[in-house]
Amino acid sequence: MPAKFDVGQHVLVPKHEILSKEKAQEVLQRYKIFPHQLPLIKSSDSAAKAIGAKSGDILKITRNSPTAGKAVVYRYVIEK
Repeated sequence: MPAKFDVGQHVLVPKHEILSKEKAQEVLQRYKIFPHQLPLIKSSDSAAKAIGAKSGDILKITRNSPTAGKAVVYRYVIEK
């Protein structure tokens, strides 16, 4: 039987993390937006599922960028 694949360890998958309620509120206040105004990600997404994201969570995704160094984006988790 093949070893279980860990999507978070793949070179093309950026770092995903669930924000605490306090950090999520800081992000929303900084950008003066509501959660549903963020780009969406389904809870069934492989990376979201791997970290245990549930509907209503806000994810911080940190990507390596050749021009910016690090690029941080946020996603609002919705139901499948």
